[in-house]
Amino acid sequence: MAAPPRIAISLGDPSGIGAEVTARALAALRGELAPLVFGDPRLFDRELSALRLPLVATEERLPPGGALVSVTRLPGRDVRPGRPTPAGGAAQLAFLRAAFEAVRGGAAAALCTAPVSKAQVALAEPGFVGHTEWLSARCGVRRAVMMLAGSRLRVALVTNHLALARLRRFLNPERIAETIVVAHRTLRLDMGIRRPRLALAALNPHAGEDEVFGDEERTLLRPALARARRLGAPAAGPFPADSVFFRAALGEFDAVVALYHDQGLIPVKLLDAVDGDPAVNVTLGLPIVRTSPDHGVGYDIAGQGKANPASMIAALRLASGMAAARARRA
Repeated sequence: MAAPPRIAISLGDPSGIGAEVTARALAALRGELAPLVFGDPRLFDRELSALRLPLVATEERLPPGGALVSVTRLPGRDVRPGRPTPAGGAAQLAFLRAAFEAVRGGAAAALCTAPVSKAQVALAEPGFVGHTEWLSARCGVRRAVMMLAGSRLRVALVTNHLALARLRRFLNPERIAETIVVAHRTLRLDMGIRRPRLALAALNPHAGEDEVFGDEERTLLRPALARARRLGAPAAGPFPADSVFFRAALGEFDAVVALYHDQGLIPVKLLDAVDGDPAVNVTLGLPIVRTSPDHGVGYDIAGQGKANPASMIAALRLASGMAAARARRA
């Protein structure tokens, strides 16, 4: 039998729920993967000691199989649940860097990131706006795409963390087409969908209603669809955003390309909350596999034993599956 894949996990905010959901997910997935957990010994002692993984420091040689990898040595005041600190913000970035380097260096097959506080990390690295952008810059890729993937609905975003007032200036046919192409390629190669069925969400209400509400569907979105089709990534649309997501959730499409953050994430998170369909944040277009749970740091429930590990379990399973698909193609 093949050895389980090694997945590098960054523990995220030491004052959040990252260590808790990671510990519960790994307990549920015991034997399915070999975790390399990058964090702090205080978090390991509090949440992950029951896993009985060997403890090593980042500068040591990583042992075969799984391990807890000590990146920092934080004092107790910086790991208090629900009470973030600047030192904790810097630690989040240190965990991420160490886990990323393990994947890039070949020590792990994929990266799974527990939630971070963007505001706290930005204190340590000004300009930090999220994992997707940070990983894209370090991998040197032209176009990385955020996808939220659940069992019933997958949504890829053309724009991520962008002020809505800037959206129209940022959109162009080339950027939209690139998103469609990257999503199509990932669905086909990494997720095993031979002929992906993609749909593009419209920008205006009722897809413009024959340009009563705007002409962007004609001037912006249809040229993007034509460009993507020429590049071998056909997609349908543009469809009104008030209907395309439930059509996809009912099985008509394999994924929807949404134009901005809340347009795409509201339906995904609604399905999670109402139907218990946990989604996974996947970064498409990178030379490495990266997944993450679809929730935040959860300061309000940190340390109370209330955090639901379902999304972390799904994120680790998807990372393992995508890593296996890439290994088969290698």
